[in-house]
Amino acid sequence: MKKLDKKIFGTLFFSIFAAVTGVGVVVPLLPIYAHDLGASGLYIGLIFGAFSISRTLFLPWFGRLSDVKGRKPFIVPGFLAYALISIAFIYSNSVSTLIAIRFVHGISSAMLMPVIQAYVGDITPRGREGITMGVFNTSLFLGLSLGPLIGGIIKDHFNLQTSFICMGLLALIGFFLCLLLLPPTRSEKGIVHSEQPFSWKTLIYDRHVAGLFLFRFAYVFCVGIIWGFIPLYADLQFDASSSLIGILIMLGVFVSGLVHIPMGYLADKISKKLMVVAGGLTVSYAILSFVWAGQLADLIRATALFGLGGGISMPALTAMAVLKGNRMNAMGSLMSLMTVAHSLGMFSGALMGGMMMDFFQLQTVFPLGGGIMLICSGLFLAGTHLRKN
Repeated sequence: MKKLDKKIFGTLFFSIFAAVTGVGVVVPLLPIYAHDLGASGLYIGLIFGAFSISRTLFLPWFGRLSDVKGRKPFIVPGFLAYALISIAFIYSNSVSTLIAIRFVHGISSAMLMPVIQAYVGDITPRGREGITMGVFNTSLFLGLSLGPLIGGIIKDHFNLQTSFICMGLLALIGFFLCLLLLPPTRSEKGIVHSEQPFSWKTLIYDRHVAGLFLFRFAYVFCVGIIWGFIPLYADLQFDASSSLIGILIMLGVFVSGLVHIPMGYLADKISKKLMVVAGGLTVSYAILSFVWAGQLADLIRATALFGLGGGISMPALTAMAVLKGNRMNAMGSLMSLMTVAHSLGMFSGALMGGMMMDFFQLQTVFPLGGGIMLICSGLFLAGTHLRKN
């Protein structure tokens, strides 16, 4: 059995941790910033949605190319693009400019996330998919939990432009780590030496892949609602400060990251499908409980429970994706498809949440998320019930 390459794993872990922390510093503050610029709920949704649209368009292309050309040629430029985008944020002064920057931001994200996850999948020892992906995903969740906290503190004591500078510096850390420490492309494992490694139709019409896709979509649909509208909800209903909003967003992500390692270990021992469904039910209840919040403490409890649900389901779901990617010899393409689900979920959650806010009231966005999560959990079961994993 092959061993995990700790140098590559460590480089990818700390690089993505730095970049995601930088993004986390900025993104939770964008709804309030856009609202101050006069954006309606729909335009706030479009700011988040523009990122998801562009990422969705480019993900299949970058994922497939990384299966053929290698991972490093996309990872290194992706980090550099993140750093340059932070400069563009500094000079943004209108809602339309924010939408345009987020569109370009989505393209650079398409070069990073699925390719890095595919790289980790390439070096993962068989039988340790759950724990390996659980440990790696901790970098994402810890970065996203620290980012909002740091961003709230920076905004309260300095300004939003300082947050953008912080995002750029952290992205540069990831750029230099990957440029200097990742091995040359010719040394990478898992590269398919063919211009046509597989048929997209085979991947898209696979029931197992469809089940994984739909669950990931629903989970991130709920994340889009929380990231897009919980800051406004806490601000308008509970008069929370930027620091408190940062802590609120941080808590859910931190809890999810905290349980990723033990849940990843558990996913290698018991039914992955059972863990995914249990996490989905927990997420559904958590997002519904935002409606019943009477004080800020209730929002904190609901956010923590939401994070727990994600922490239970995501390591098992990612492990199932790694197993499937190995079987199909299309790790980058499958990870790009999973990230397409992420992008569509974030876009749909933000956009539909904005429409619910404009046409009804802010509280109605939460039952929408709970219902989508329940439906897609059922579809996940239907798509994977014939599969062992």
